[in-house]
Amino acid sequence: MTDLSVLLGPISALVLAPLIPGIINRTKAVVAGRTGQSLLQLYADLLRLFRKGAVYSRTTSWVFKAGPVAGLSCMAVSLAMLPLGGVPGAMAFTGDLIVMVYLMGLSRFFTAAAAMDTGSAFEGMGASREVQFSVLAEPALLVGLAAVALAAGPAGLFDAGPVVNGFRSLSEIYHQLTLSVWANDGAILLLAAAALFIVALTENCRIPVDDPNTHLELTMIHEVMVLDHSGPDFGMILYAAALKLWFFLALLSGLLIPVRSENLWINGISTIIGIFFLAVGVGLVESVMARLRLLRIPQLLAGALSLSALALVLVLWG
Repeated sequence: MTDLSVLLGPISALVLAPLIPGIINRTKAVVAGRTGQSLLQLYADLLRLFRKGAVYSRTTSWVFKAGPVAGLSCMAVSLAMLPLGGVPGAMAFTGDLIVMVYLMGLSRFFTAAAAMDTGSAFEGMGASREVQFSVLAEPALLVGLAAVALAAGPAGLFDAGPVVNGFRSLSEIYHQLTLSVWANDGAILLLAAAALFIVALTENCRIPVDDPNTHLELTMIHEVMVLDHSGPDFGMILYAAALKLWFFLALLSGLLIPVRSENLWINGISTIIGIFFLAVGVGLVESVMARLRLLRIPQLLAGALSLSALALVLVLWG
């Protein structure tokens, strides 16, 4: 392992993450028979926003200004711990999975706090929805990854034997996801992958949970929380959202593509290619499905939790 290969994950995320929304939008445009916007549209939007100045309401405080900075910082640190398939994270350590989940929760907290700091009823409504759905999404994520860890073997979440010695690194867990693991526990991993895909759509406010292109405040979740942000602040929010989408697609790609060769560059590049294909998959889902009613979203997340729990039960009793 070289230091350069370990940096492949965070560097590729920082550089390529804005490309993911472009792939999703282009896929939706192709399905609809339209030309669509450029794949590099988000890069252009970020450059334009960072060149502008920010406008702040007199009703806001430092919480409003801290929201975008804290959200982007939490996602950047999380990506530094995230493995890229068989390539370990640059900051991998025991129990980093729990830290990553807490960092995403901290990012959500600051975004919701900044929304409520505006005093807007619409933004407070979006913050309430964001927190409500995260309460259901995070258990599905943790239980699903626990099932993956146990299926990965002794170097996964727990040591072999009846005594639980504690959490291991997510990089160690993903390093064990070889073809032999898929041959033995493919059904368990598919159940966990399905649950993670639903969580990814929910956490990133994609269809069928939310429509990122809508402008009707009464139906929005994430977009309504950032209505008052402008300039560089809004640019940081868009960039953090792209990094978060990359985070979840990288988790899924590392799980679904068991390329674990001696060459870490091959492992990492195959995972990146898988991320692009998953982005196309998200675009296809958004092209063939309509947005669910808000009352149906908890049922969808309960289904994701059930899939994760079933995977965990199968791996424990298998």
